[in-house]
This record gives sequence, C-alpha cells and structure tokens, in this order.
Amino acid sequence: MTAKEKTIIGRTARVNFPSERVRGVPAKIDTGADSSSIWASELHIDDDFTLHYVLFAKGSPYYTGKKHSTKLYKVRLVKSSNGTQQIRYSVKLTIVLGKRKVRGSFTLADRSQNTYPVLIGNKLLYRKFLVDVSRGNIRTDEQKVKTNVLNREMALDPKAFFEKYHLENQRGDIGL
Repeated sequence: MTAKEKTIIGRTARVNFPSERVRGVPAKIDTGADSSSIWASELHIDDDFTLHYVLFAKGSPYYTGKKHSTKLYKVRLVKSSNGTQQIRYSVKLTIVLGKRKVRGSFTLADRSQNTYPVLIGNKLLYRKFLVDVSRGNIRTDEQKVKTNVLNREMALDPKAFFEKYHLENQRGDIGL
C-alpha cells in the first residue's frame, strides 16, 4: 500500500461505532501507544466464561446502555506512560475513522477521567493511516475552563502556584 492510499488523520479525531449507532466520539491518536483503548463499564465474566461489558458509562453522552458479550477476548498487560501496569481485557471492535471502516483490538478501560473516551494506538493505524499532527485539535469546554482557571491562579502568584503543583510533584499530576 502506498502513502497515497492511506487516509490522513490528525492527532485527534471523531470516530463512529456502527454497531452502537454512536457517532462523533472524540479519540486521541497516539502513535506512541501500541494498543487502542475504549472506555467501558459494567465488566464481568460469568460462569460460562463469557465477558460482558457496556461501552462508555452512565453519564457519558455516548452511553447507550447496549450490553455486549463475547467469548472471543484476550488479556493484555498495559503499561501507562507513568509506569503503572494494568491487566485489561481486549476485544475486537469495528469503528469508522476518517471515513474508513476498520476492525481492531481495543482494551476495555475506565477512561472516565481521560479527556478522550477512545485512544487509537499504532497497531490499528499501521498501513492504513498517516497522522498529520497539524490536523485535529478537539478540546472540550471542560478542558478550556480548567486551563483558564489554572492560568488565572498562576498569574496571581507564580511562586505559590509552582510550590502547590510542582515542588514535590515534578510531573505536575493533579486531580482536577
């Protein structure tokens, strides 16, 4: 496949889930991540080893309540950028990304605290997409508000701001 046949996408995108009848879900394109991930809830395995789950969760604008079940799942050990590891279940899902319908593996995770309910990793992108980082900048209103609040706080007293958020926390992790 040549570069001309690949679909060009940005660093963020909106994806559709045909089986859910859900459209326009914000997704982070992460070429540094091997696997893709989706927000899932209500996970459990029953006595006949069937995995049950719901995509997204109550309160999410993308939640439909549709229950999924499959015996075709795997387990993956996922290491996050902060060094922690999680055991996650992985299932195959079909999405539409950049007007292209693709099927790939997604780990099921609680992404309720993430800006993007879907993360697209390089295994799904491989040989199908080119990522142009100058494209795609989906920011939620919540992100804008949080950033504005932080900038106002820093403007009042930059030293106090630094001491509050970075002195004993060089990464600047916070739970806003």
